[in-house]
Amino acid sequence: QVQVVESGGGLVQAGGSLRLSCAASGRIFRLYGMAWFRQAPGKEREFVSSITWNGGIKYTTEYADSVKGRFAISRDDTKNTVYLQMSSLKPEETAVYYCKADLDTGAGTEGYWGQGTQVTVSS
Repeated sequence: QVQVVESGGGLVQAGGSLRLSCAASGRIFRLYGMAWFRQAPGKEREFVSSITWNGGIKYTTEYADSVKGRFAISRDDTKNTVYLQMSSLKPEETAVYYCKADLDTGAGTEGYWGQGTQVTVSS
């Protein structure tokens, strides 16, 4: 069984910063990558950022255009954890932020979602 748990959400003023964490645990044979998505009220879930392991110490990061230059994704291999440092936050980025882990439990590769963490940006 696999668990994906996000943390670090909260209330912040516009222009402020937050750091989200996402930890994957349980029966993990191989972790391929992790990604952040967000869903605002009444809107569809959208991609924010991802980090993909390419083998060894190499990895690839991607960002939605709307967050480039303001958000940074990083990882801690020893903990199967990724972080999303968010800066210069805007009120329209108020949303539930979800983490997705793409991993192999030994029975095949699947994407596992966390329950989400609320980020509220006040104007």
